[in-house]
Amino acid sequence: MYECFEVSNSDGVAHLQLRRGDELNTMLPSFWEELPRIVEEIDRNASARVIVISSTGRHFSAGMDLSVFTGDNGLAAGGGSDDKGRRASALWMLVQHLQDSFTALERARVPVLAAIQGGCIGGAVDMVCAADMRYCSADAFFCVQEINIGMTADVGTLQRLPKLIPEGVARELAYTGDRMPAERALEVGLVNRVFEDHETLVEGTLEVAARIAAHSPLAIWGTKEAINYARDHSVADSLHQIAGWQSGMFVGSDMAEEFAAKAEGREPSFEDIPPRPA
Repeated sequence: MYECFEVSNSDGVAHLQLRRGDELNTMLPSFWEELPRIVEEIDRNASARVIVISSTGRHFSAGMDLSVFTGDNGLAAGGGSDDKGRRASALWMLVQHLQDSFTALERARVPVLAAIQGGCIGGAVDMVCAADMRYCSADAFFCVQEINIGMTADVGTLQRLPKLIPEGVARELAYTGDRMPAERALEVGLVNRVFEDHETLVEGTLEVAARIAAHSPLAIWGTKEAINYARDHSVADSLHQIAGWQSGMFVGSDMAEEFAAKAEGREPSFEDIPPRPA
């Protein structure tokens, strides 16, 4: 049992639901431990072929909970030291720890899909930017809230958002703290599709996940690796990377299964990717 998530796994799709809808799914200190632990466990055990992150209640998430800033281990605690340098170094390490919680979504060998209803605010934007794809309901909106509380966003939005949408649009969001509604998010490419309501959003996202899970998990892994690598490297380097991947991972058995299944009028069946070494 997790404090912030409800987790289920069916037919190759792991479904992570934020479960604190009455509290706007704010990100408690436990959230930052639970999310990477769940995702890394799924990845390590190869127990799912796709991960879907959805939510409950009126809003997807209102972002960081106040308790992340306060308390003995909060952003303002400075590691409990009175020394300026040590306090600064403690904050530096804590911010990177929070960043790693979302980078876990990128490190996972399987695609991660985010289903967003209502408000996606502050840290929630950081999170969904680390997902492979985003879908939302018609009432959804996105807000880089940090500028509205006098701070710079620091756990992924400013690094990932300008690579998902036009840079000028990302800058406008980050500088103004304005809300981007669902229709505009679709227009600029932040989300893949807008659904009528929360129920159809979750159903639709799970349906996309099921279609992905039906494909070769090794080919999907290679595709995610290649796209993530190409985002951060030159075309020449990225072509070199995929050539290396293919020379080692492409042996043709999954392709043979695809062709055999089509010829026989059945759904293909693929072996799961191997678990990560313990």
